[in-house]
Amino acid sequence: MITESTIREALRKVRDPELGRSIVDLNMVRRVSVTGGQVTVAVALTVAGCPLHQRISDDVQAAVAALPGVESVAVELETMTEAERRQLFARTVHQEPRDTVAPLLAESSPTAIIAVASGKGGVGKSTVTANLAVALHRLGSRVGVMDLDIYGFSQGRLFGVDSKAQVGPDQRILPWQAYGVHLVSMGMFVPEQQAIIWRGPMLGKAMQQFFQDVAWPPLDFLLLDLPPGTGDVALDIAQRVRRARLVLVTTPQTVATQVARRAAEVARRTGQEVLGVIENMSWVVCPHGERLAVFGEGGGQALATALGVPLLGQIPLEPALRQGGDEGRPLTATAPESETAEAFLAVAAQLRARVWQAGAQEPTRP
Repeated sequence: MITESTIREALRKVRDPELGRSIVDLNMVRRVSVTGGQVTVAVALTVAGCPLHQRISDDVQAAVAALPGVESVAVELETMTEAERRQLFARTVHQEPRDTVAPLLAESSPTAIIAVASGKGGVGKSTVTANLAVALHRLGSRVGVMDLDIYGFSQGRLFGVDSKAQVGPDQRILPWQAYGVHLVSMGMFVPEQQAIIWRGPMLGKAMQQFFQDVAWPPLDFLLLDLPPGTGDVALDIAQRVRRARLVLVTTPQTVATQVARRAAEVARRTGQEVLGVIENMSWVVCPHGERLAVFGEGGGQALATALGVPLLGQIPLEPALRQGGDEGRPLTATAPESETAEAFLAVAAQLRARVWQAGAQEPTRP
């Protein structure tokens, strides 16, 4: 006989994709009603328009439909109140296991974790991250990219991949592979045009799952594409990923460099090392060969000097770089002889030297 208790027990194996815990334990199952062989389950989502609502609904239907005697399953989706959300996140944070550390976060991990940050949007941080990753690969390093710009995820577009997430035999997510780089992004889970409506604690959970639940291969470098500014994700990286070091991306103009200094200040206060500065959009080459400094000159060097770190390199403003990003073909891979690709290779070489200096040794291949 079908009862509410047997249904709730079956629903214990359904996990919230964002929080990774049973929807029963999270008190997301609001109501269960049984009329003969017809079952209705009301589930409260954390936010209205939750991007993974269809997955939750499908998992609930599959779990209940597998019970003997169930003829049909209806899932009603509701939304938690603000008070319920706060209570849920507080409970989740406090109950989070403390004894499981993702291999990439372990102190013994040989992978260098580099957070690529900018104070403001529009300076080309994600494009720099993608092309820097390819440049590091061209120099012989094993490279991964973690797209932590959850609201403005773009690495899938930049690398030309858009397939849905696939799960391996160990039930971990398989990263995308493109141009020799392994990467994960929210684009694996939601359509490119869909907005992400999440609050701070959920952003931290996404970051944790990208570290814990992805089948990363052995890596020499993992580049973290951070959202602009000094918000929740930047703070989570500083607090939870203690091994991460920072690279700042700026344009030469004063307004960009001044805002970038705020990101550096967060790093300083939280004990993160700033490896250096990359100046993007440094100049454009005119048809007659002259360099035109569209956004001014000297900003990247001035920022690096103020922070006491090196200017890792200057990246020209080249239309082909933008076009390659739009088409999902990183210029560093498709036009390796171009001035911009050579600039990225020089930055990658400097970055490698900075990471493995002071007695540290570059990882040897197994």
